[in-house]
Amino acid sequence: MSSCTTPPLVIICGPTAVGKTRVAIELAESLKGEIVSADSRQVYRLMDIGTAKPTSEEQARVAHHLIDVAWPDEDFSAASFAEQGAAAIADILERGLRPLLVGGTGLYIRALTEGLVDVPGADPILRAELRALAEREGNRALHQRLAEVDPQAAARLHPNDLVRIERALEVHALTGRPLSRFQQEHRFAATPYQTLKIGLDLDREHLYQRIEERATVMFTAGLLAETQELLNAGYSPRSKALQTIGYRQAVAVLNGECSEEQAQQDLVRATRRYAKQQLTWFRRDNSIIWLDSLADFVTIHKLIENFYGNAQRSGYG
Repeated sequence: MSSCTTPPLVIICGPTAVGKTRVAIELAESLKGEIVSADSRQVYRLMDIGTAKPTSEEQARVAHHLIDVAWPDEDFSAASFAEQGAAAIADILERGLRPLLVGGTGLYIRALTEGLVDVPGADPILRAELRALAEREGNRALHQRLAEVDPQAAARLHPNDLVRIERALEVHALTGRPLSRFQQEHRFAATPYQTLKIGLDLDREHLYQRIEERATVMFTAGLLAETQELLNAGYSPRSKALQTIGYRQAVAVLNGECSEEQAQQDLVRATRRYAKQQLTWFRRDNSIIWLDSLADFVTIHKLIENFYGNAQRSGYG
């Protein structure tokens, strides 16, 4: 497939349990497409039930990429995803098919479609010094220090947002430049794709009902056995993968810290909180078109067809 402009890319995003997988598979089947999963946990092998990974039957219907590409103890980052995701999209386009980027990990989607700000990585010693200062003098002391060196970042961040405040101070200390300036320059950089972003949502009552149903299914489908197999394989219960939602609750049951019923209730609460966080992230992006994941399939399909039609008229393909 040749191109004289950036390739089109359809993105299907939204909170967990909203129905992204079902919609994406139906779209991919009707549009001759393949799915690139943007899920920070579905990249891991051996973690199927607790990540609500597409079933083998679903993956047989439509090819999925970026699923089962790392082991649970590997450090798989947003940068790793952006690199492998771009390669997968290029391969799909080269074969004359349409890629659908589908998932709820907003950072992965942003890294792939907008790139990552080119700033130094974390400095553990500096980070520890900043954390010690916050403990001695309070979060507001760090926020005040940030206001002195990067007033734009300080105005955007709440004094209690310690992680982001520390990161902004860290970047300034390492580079002598405000993080907000790096971010501003990054916004003007060329983007690799023309994007159509469709956000799937449901009314809260319906979404929470689906979250409860999913929690029940996970436990009846064998979440505890899957978690035990991970532990038997030598993965630490304190590892990043096993401290995520679902596995954290399963480990607690296996350690005798709570009952299965209590763990399931905690899983529902944690998933609700996570869904709210996902929505908060995605709502910041005004380019996302929000639609009902159950009722608006025809509208979604038409939007995508129009998007590809516009891309062809602008010179792509």
